[in-house]
Amino acid sequence: MKPTRTSRWRTLRNSLLALACATVITITGQPIPDTAEAAPRPPRPKPGKRCDEMYGVKNVPTRPLPQGDASRAVDRWDTYDYTNPGLQFDGLNPTQAELDAAGSDYKKYDHSDPRRIYARFNAQKRWTSFPDYLTKVYIPNQGYDARGKAFMAKVVREMGLTGPDWICEKEVIFVDPDTGERHLRRLDAINQRTRDIVEGKSNGSPDGREKPADRAWAKHRGWRSYRYTYVFAENQTRDAKNFMKELKDTAGKDELGRDRVRSYNYQSHHRGLPPKGTENGPYRANSTVMSPGNGTSTGSRGSGTQVIKQSPPNPQTLKEQLDRLGRTGERALMNRGLGGIDFTTLDLRYIGKPKAGKGLDFAFAAKTVEDEYAAGWGGQAQGNLISDSFFTFLALQPNTFWVNLNPDEPNRIIDEKFGKTDAGRVLLEADLELKHDIFKAMDPETEAGRNFMNALPKRNGFPCWAGFRYWIEPETAVVREQDGGIHILDTPLKLSTVPQETNTQPPGGKGCDLTEAETQQSDSVLDRYITPIVADKVNNGDYYGDLRRVYTARVAAEWVRQNATDMPAEYRKIINSGDVSRWPLRAPHQEWTGKQVWERYYKAFTEGTFKYKWSNGQEIYTYTVGGVDFSKQPKRNMNPIRFQTEQRYKPRTVGFAVDTIADDPHKEGYLMFGGNSAGRSQGGTPAPTPTPTGTGNPTEKPTPTPTAPAPTDSQSIPATTRPEDPDGDLADTGSNTPVGLIAGIAAAAVAAGGGLVWWRRRRANAES
Repeated sequence: MKPTRTSRWRTLRNSLLALACATVITITGQPIPDTAEAAPRPPRPKPGKRCDEMYGVKNVPTRPLPQGDASRAVDRWDTYDYTNPGLQFDGLNPTQAELDAAGSDYKKYDHSDPRRIYARFNAQKRWTSFPDYLTKVYIPNQGYDARGKAFMAKVVREMGLTGPDWICEKEVIFVDPDTGERHLRRLDAINQRTRDIVEGKSNGSPDGREKPADRAWAKHRGWRSYRYTYVFAENQTRDAKNFMKELKDTAGKDELGRDRVRSYNYQSHHRGLPPKGTENGPYRANSTVMSPGNGTSTGSRGSGTQVIKQSPPNPQTLKEQLDRLGRTGERALMNRGLGGIDFTTLDLRYIGKPKAGKGLDFAFAAKTVEDEYAAGWGGQAQGNLISDSFFTFLALQPNTFWVNLNPDEPNRIIDEKFGKTDAGRVLLEADLELKHDIFKAMDPETEAGRNFMNALPKRNGFPCWAGFRYWIEPETAVVREQDGGIHILDTPLKLSTVPQETNTQPPGGKGCDLTEAETQQSDSVLDRYITPIVADKVNNGDYYGDLRRVYTARVAAEWVRQNATDMPAEYRKIINSGDVSRWPLRAPHQEWTGKQVWERYYKAFTEGTFKYKWSNGQEIYTYTVGGVDFSKQPKRNMNPIRFQTEQRYKPRTVGFAVDTIADDPHKEGYLMFGGNSAGRSQGGTPAPTPTPTGTGNPTEKPTPTPTAPAPTDSQSIPATTRPEDPDGDLADTGSNTPVGLIAGIAAAAVAAGGGLVWWRRRRANAES
């Protein structure tokens, strides 16, 4: 039967339907083996939210941004608080058994359970030390978001990023025009009407993970009408400065000739606080630095103890930790204490008003560095030296603070108890180093040494000089006692000399017999050519850094001693107790003795260490002997008018420093950071007003500078009470000679030489 037209159409239609269905099934219905699934569609960028609504800012008018690089006025420097949940665990110190028992599945533990942290440590492979992981990774990570949001809320409120046009946390796509790579970037704040972008940084460095996106923005012509402002809470690191320059060069200028990339230095210091109710919990860390560790003062806490604790022991460990953090992008989370502070410049600069049962506030100062790998280690050792010296000077009586290197006196080198402390060790070692530096300065191969030799009295063409006692003693120190505390502002040191001889003879025997006039001439020549060089080393040289630290600790201790009746009981018990067993010599010096130093000195004195050849080939031997007397200290208490003029912001900075790392506006490149000796929880001390107050008629007349006294046998010196002092001056030490605060310290602290220094010229045949 021949098919009709209708049947043919029906057949064709069915065939087409079958083909269509087969096609659909083939493409969408049946999985094809070994064929990758289609990539998921990328999420749409989030639109963000009005900044004032996101951060709860109300009734703040919109304000324009700075039109170029700018810095906030010093009067407005301040702090801001945020909660870091990790701080409630900053004292965790698990045993290996506790770590092993926790396993590596941290999700099964509650956030309040320390085993959650143990398990997270076990799950990672990068860090092998739990304390390092805790302080350098876990705790900073826990507070990073809260810290950033707290700072951004401050920026929104104080810079006026308010109104409907300012949108926060809006996500955009920046496309690199060179590579085509797309970068999803969450902007802290953007105003599409004014074409402004603001990026807030709660530290001084950009996040390395965000740099590729910002580079893409700077290169893309589609964003040419926008400007980018970085707001830094802290001084910019070297990396930040380099990156800002790179972006500026790439982005160029706007239509008005202004940089499209700008930086605003905000100077607002963060204070991380533990969650409410955990401030004094069982896992909080306390430090022994500046805390007596008895009574109610079971340990100190604050910004200073944190950064000191973070500091690695040596340069190699610092490099390893910075590299490890850098590889994961975590370096931006860290405080400036890791690689940002030169602890070789650490010094104690403030002791605060005592609080009954709450200890004393204290503050250190140190230089900041841009090269993170160049410094940042050794903070614990330096902090311990300052703290141990402070308590040593409280426990022992002032007339024991001397050392003496004299070849005639092998049994009178250092007080027995003082010689068992690092403070005594530092004084004696500094005295020996002083003699070496004098030798070096007198070398006729140097210009100063040659001028020195030429100006001396002569015998048969050879320079002659008398034997001298040469020592370090304090220059007039500058302090300010105010609001119940003391600011230690300047503690310079000077060198002094007097003619003196010894019975012990150096090689070659007795030197020239000089007239009185020639003796005075040689003394004058010494002061002119040699003393300034050595004095500069003592005040600024690296080796004498420990001596300077010990000296300022002595200043602080003397103030506490003089205010004993106002001090907490745990301090009063230490003063003049004679017990330094809690502050012994620390490793690696635990086997050190003063006799060892004397023997090194005696060998150099009797056998010769430095030999100088004069123009005719004959040798000049130089020898020196000395000591240190730390029992007195000249001082000048800066009057309130000068303090207000020169150190206006110091009280405020010290107030910040108890709880955070604060830039010192009075000393560029220096930071202040401290704590409280009784472990008071952070955030509890309001910063003092920047305008200091004063009463009475202040004076700048310094107390007389005492001569360096010879060491005497120990005698009982009771702790003194502090008399009324309307001039803001400091009380006497209680000895027979009334010496003011820094007076009691200075001559001693450093008479890095209450000692003797003799030089002799010796003639001998030139060495073959």
